Amino acid sequence: MSPRVPRTHPTDPPPRRGVTQLDRGRNSRRLRIIGGQWRGRRFRFPALDIRPTPDRVRETLFNWLQHRISGARCLDLYAGSGALGLEALSRGAASVVFVEQQRAAACALERVLHERQASGWAVVCDQAERFVAGRALPEERFDVVFIDPPYRSGSGNILSALDHGWLRVDSRVYLEHARAQPLVALPAGWTELRAGRAGEVGYHLFAPRVEEST
Repeated sequence: MSPRVPRTHPTDPPPRRGVTQLDRGRNSRRLRIIGGQWRGRRFRFPALDIRPTPDRVRETLFNWLQHRISGARCLDLYAGSGALGLEALSRGAASVVFVEQQRAAACALERVLHERQASGWAVVCDQAERFVAGRALPEERFDVVFIDPPYRSGSGNILSALDHGWLRVDSRVYLEHARAQPLVALPAGWTELRAGRAGEVGYHLFAPRVEEST
C-alpha cells in the first residue's frame, strides 16, 4: 500500500497547460537514468534552480543501496528533477513520494512518470520542511529517504523531524550537501555508514536508530 499523503493521483492525466511548457525545447535540460528497467532513458526537466545529483554520485549511492531498493518505500525530499526517486523506481522500489516546492518542476516530474507508465508514486508540491513537520504521519513508514536540499539551506530540522515516526526499523537516509559546508548535527543514535565526495558535492548514508513499534 502506498503512503497516505496529499498527492496528485497517478491515474490523473498529466497537466497540459501553463508551467508544464517550461520543460520543453530550449528551456529544459536532460537527465539520464543509469540503472534498472529505464536504464539509459533520458528525460527533460525545467531549466529552473535545480541541481540534479551527478551520475557518478547516483551510481555510488545505488551501489550502497543495491540490496535495499527492491520493494522499498522511498521518500524523495527536495525532489527537483526527481533523479533519485526515478532511479529508485527504475530499480524496483515499491513506491516513491516526491516532494518538490516548485510547481513547474513538480508538473514536469508528473509528466515523466506518466510517460514511463510508472506505478506506486505520488508527487506533492510543497516545501520539504513543511511537509515533514506539518503533515500527518504516513500510514506506512519509509525504508529509504533521499535528502538533497539547496546548498544554501540547512537540513538539520528535516533529520530531527524524520526521527519522529517517519522511518522504519533498519531504514536508510541519504543526505547530500555542499562539500565546503560542515555536516549537520545528527539526531541521537544515528550512525554514518558511508560517505563520499565528488567535485563540490559531499554525500552521506545514515542508519537512524528506530525503535520497534509496539
